[in-house]
Amino acid sequence: MADSDVIHEAPTTSPSPALSDNAPTNDGGIENGAEPRSKRRGRDRLLRSLQRMQSSSSLNRLGRSRSASSPYSRSGNLSCISLASTASPFGQPSAGSYFSQSSAAASSSAHTSIPASPIAESPAHEGLESALANRPVGFTAPAPATISLPTKVKKRLNGFSLWADMPHELKIYVLSFLGPRELVRVSRISREFHKMCFDGQLWTSFDASEFYREIPAGSLANIIVSAGPFVKDLNLRGCVQVEHYQRAEVMVKACRNLINATLEGCRNFKRSTLHMLLKSNNRLAHLNLTGLDAVNNATCKIVANYCPQLEVFNVSWCKNMDARGIAFVVEACPKLKDLRAGEIKGFGSIPVAETIFRTNTLERLVLSGCEHLTDTALQTMVHGSDPEINLIDNRPLVPPRKLRHLDLTRCTGLTDRGILSLSHFVPCLEGLQLSGIHTLTDAALEPILASTPRLTHLELEDLTQVSNALLSEHLAKAPCASGLEHLNVGYCENLGDDGLLPVMRACTRLRSVYMDNTRVSDLVLAEAALM
Repeated sequence: MADSDVIHEAPTTSPSPALSDNAPTNDGGIENGAEPRSKRRGRDRLLRSLQRMQSSSSLNRLGRSRSASSPYSRSGNLSCISLASTASPFGQPSAGSYFSQSSAAASSSAHTSIPASPIAESPAHEGLESALANRPVGFTAPAPATISLPTKVKKRLNGFSLWADMPHELKIYVLSFLGPRELVRVSRISREFHKMCFDGQLWTSFDASEFYREIPAGSLANIIVSAGPFVKDLNLRGCVQVEHYQRAEVMVKACRNLINATLEGCRNFKRSTLHMLLKSNNRLAHLNLTGLDAVNNATCKIVANYCPQLEVFNVSWCKNMDARGIAFVVEACPKLKDLRAGEIKGFGSIPVAETIFRTNTLERLVLSGCEHLTDTALQTMVHGSDPEINLIDNRPLVPPRKLRHLDLTRCTGLTDRGILSLSHFVPCLEGLQLSGIHTLTDAALEPILASTPRLTHLELEDLTQVSNALLSEHLAKAPCASGLEHLNVGYCENLGDDGLLPVMRACTRLRSVYMDNTRVSDLVLAEAALM
C-alpha cells in the first residue's frame, strides 16, 4: 500500500468533456504499474482546465440554480459549480491553494481505494465544496425595505377625471362665470362643451352692446335661437347686422320670455317683426325702442294691449309716432314709472296731458327737445284741467306729483308761466333739467328751489337771463343746498363770483360743477379746490 496512491473522485451524472477520454468512471481502487501515472495525468489536465476557466472574468456574471437542495448530495454534479474567484464566506482556502496542496499530497501519498460517501470528511473537500458552490449553505440575501403586494392582490387604480365625473348642474354653474365671448370660445373644444356652452341657463341675459361690431349676423342669430326660450334680458343695442327679414323673424320667434328688451339702433328691424316680438312677450317690463323707424302709433297700441307689466318705456327719437301713441301706453300700463319720449311731436295736446295727470304714476319724465310742449300742456300735466283753487295760498287742490326726475331740456315753447306750475307740486324731485329754455328768469326758479328739498342734480345751462341773486340768495339758502351734488350753469353769461362763491361754500356735497363760459375768477376755483 505504500507504493499506491489514494484516489477519491466524486461521481458525476454528466461527465465533463475533459474527463471523457482519460477519467475513469468507477469509484476508485488500488492501481499498480503505469495506471496511477496515467490517472494523475488525466486529473492534472482536469485541474488545469478548471484553473483556465476560473481565470475568465466573464464567468463572474454567470450563475445557475443549484441542481439539489443540499450542497452535499450523494451524487455530485459539476454543472452547478461556480468558478468565481471570490473567497469562501466560511474562511476556507481558495480554489487555487487547494489544487496546489492536493496535487502535492497526491504525489507523496500511497494509492488507497476509498468508497465515496455522502459527506466529505476531508477539509480539502469542504474547501472545494464551499469554493465551487453557487451559493453557500445558510446564506440569506438582505431583505428589501418594502414588500410589494402580489399582482393578484394589488387593486388597479381606475382613472379619475374631475370634469367627466362632475354633475351637470355643477358644470353649468362653473360655466356661468364666463362671459359671452369666453363661452363661444370654450364651445369649440368638443361637442359636449358646445352643447353645455349654449345651454339656456347660461344665456338668461344676453348683452351684445360690448361686441356688436365683432359678432357676425349668423353667429348672433344662432346664439339667440339656441338660448331664446331662456333669455330674459336682451340687449341688441347697435346690432345693425340683423337686417335679413327671415333671420330676424327666427330670432324673434325664439324669444318668448323677455322681461327687458333693448333694440336701440337696430334700424333694420322690420315693423312686422317688431310687432311679433311685442305680441309674444307679455311679461315685458323694460322696453327700449330708441331711434327705430319701425315704431309708430300702432306699435304703441300693441304695447298697450300686450304688455300690461311695462315699467320703463323709451321711444325717444322715433320720428314716425307722436304723443297720441304715448297716451295709449300711459293709460293702459298702470305700472309705468319711467317714460322717455325725447323729440316726440304732439305733446302740446291737452288730452295727452290730461292722461298723464290722471295716472300720476310717473317717476321719471323725459321730454327733452319736445318743441310742441306748451305752458298750458305742462300746467295740465301738473294741475289737471280746471282744478279747484285753495283760497288761502291760491294753489290748486290737487295731489302732488310723484316725479323724481324731470327733463325739459330745449323745450323752447315753455316760459316762466309753465315752469312756475311745478313749484310746490313736485316735492320728491331729485333731478331737474331746464337747459336751453332761454326765456326763463329768476322768478320761475325761485319757488321751485324753495319747494324741492331732495334736489341733487340741477341743469341750468344756457339760461342767459338768470342772475347772481338766484344763486347767492336762493340756491345757497335753499333746503336742497346741503344735498346738491351736480350743478351746471355753463353759458350763463350773467353769473360770476358773487353768485357762485356762496354756492361753493354752502353746497358742501358738490361733486361736479360746470361753469364754462361764465364770469367766474380764480377765487371760485380756489374755493372749489378747498372743498
